[in-house]
Amino acid sequence: MEDGEGQRGPLMSTDDGVLRVALLTYRGNPRCGGQGVYVRHLSRALVDLGHHVEVLSGPPYPELDERVRLQRVPGLDLYRQPDPFRRPHLAELTHWTHVAELGLTWTAGFPEPLVFSLRAHRALARRGHDVDVVHDNQCLGTGLLGIQASPPRGLGLPLLATIHHPVTVDRRVELAHAGDWRRRLALRRFYGFTRMQTRVARRLARILTVSHSSLDDIVTEHGVRRERLRVVPVGVDARRWRPLASRPRVSGRLMTTASADVSMKGLAHLLEALAKVHTERPDAELVVVGAPRPGSPLLAVLERLALGAAVRFVSGVSDEELVELYAEAEVAVVPSLYEGFSLPAVEAMACGVPLVATTGGALPEVVGHDGRAAVLVPPGDAGALAGAILALLGDPARRASLGAAGRARALARYSWRATAEATAAQYREVIALARAQAGTSARC
Repeated sequence: MEDGEGQRGPLMSTDDGVLRVALLTYRGNPRCGGQGVYVRHLSRALVDLGHHVEVLSGPPYPELDERVRLQRVPGLDLYRQPDPFRRPHLAELTHWTHVAELGLTWTAGFPEPLVFSLRAHRALARRGHDVDVVHDNQCLGTGLLGIQASPPRGLGLPLLATIHHPVTVDRRVELAHAGDWRRRLALRRFYGFTRMQTRVARRLARILTVSHSSLDDIVTEHGVRRERLRVVPVGVDARRWRPLASRPRVSGRLMTTASADVSMKGLAHLLEALAKVHTERPDAELVVVGAPRPGSPLLAVLERLALGAAVRFVSGVSDEELVELYAEAEVAVVPSLYEGFSLPAVEAMACGVPLVATTGGALPEVVGHDGRAAVLVPPGDAGALAGAILALLGDPARRASLGAAGRARALARYSWRATAEATAAQYREVIALARAQAGTSARC
C-alpha cells in the first residue's frame, strides 16, 4: 500500500483527556520552509502534554521526536533534489493520483496539496476511527472535505487546519516581481492550486492561524467567516535557541534566514542595502541561510552589485549550527515584504541577536511595535534597511539593549508548550462541534 510505509500500527484507545491526533503535512522538509519545523515542534509539545500524535507526511519527510509516529504518504516526489522534474518510470504510476500528480506537474501546475489530501483521506479511511481529531497543516486540498464530511459521504472525523498565511499573498507578490509575460503566465498556472485552497478553507469548521495580521488576511483573501478563525502563535524552544556567550561576535557580520528564490522574502532588497552599507563599512558581510537555485535571478543581482565574498550562502545546517551562526552575528535581518508570522525573527530574538525587520505583514505584531526588541523599517526599502543596519553596527549599547529585550520578548510570549496547549483546546472545541453536528443530523 503506497500510504502505509513507515506506519507502526494504529493509535490505540486512550483514557479520557488524552487526544489521539493525526497531524497532516503535505511536505515536511526539516531544513527548508516552515512546515517541517512547525510539525516537528508542535507534535513534540503535544506529546509532552500526554497526547498521542501521528504525523502523516508527504516527501520530504520531517524529523520527529521518537515518541511521535510517522506515517509516510509517498507520491512521485517530482520536486526532489538533486533531480527535480524528473521523468518517472511507468511502473511508478500505480494509482490514479500518480497520473494526476504527473499531469499537473507537466502542465506547470503544483499538484502536491491536492494529491496529498486525497492520499491522506485514503490512508485514514483504511484505518477506521482510531483518531479523535485530524489537523491539517496548510494543505487545504479537496481530500480534506471527504475527511470532514459525515458518513456516508465522508469519514466524519473532526477536522481543523492551520493556515500560516494565505498563499494568495505569495502569488500576488511573485506576479508583481515577474520579469515578463511568460513568467507571469507560468506563475498564474503554478499558483492555480490557491483557488482550491480558498474553496476548501471556506468549508472547514475551524481554522487556526498564527497572528492577527494573518487572520485579517485569511478573511480578506479566502472569504472565511471570522468566527471560524482562532489565533494560536507558534513558539520557540528557548533552551535550544539561546545566546552563546563563549562565541564572539564577528565585526560587521549580518545574518538572515530567507528563501533565496522567493521574492516575498525580500533578499534582493537586503543585498541592495548591503551594497550601500559597504560604502561606509567595507568589513560588512552577510550570511544567508538558504541557497539560490542555478539560474536564479538573485545571482544576477549579486553580480551587478559586485558583492563577491561579502555574501555567503549556507544550507542544510542543523539547529545548533544556526544558533552558532546567530551568536557570531552583530545584526540579524528579516527583510521580508510580507510574513504571516516569522519563526526566523523569533529565533533571532531568542538568541539575543539585535534584529532589524520590516513592517511587512505580521512582523510588527511578532517583534513589537515600540522598537524595544527590533528596529522596524518599511518593506522593500533598501535605503531604510541600510540606514538601520549602519546605525546598529555603530552603536554597541543599542545592540546590547535590543538583544536583551528581544530575548525577553521571545521567552515571555512564544513557547511551543503554550502553542500545544492552545492547539489542544481547539481540538476539543472541534470535537465537540462535530459531536453536536452529528447529534443534530441524527435527530433530523
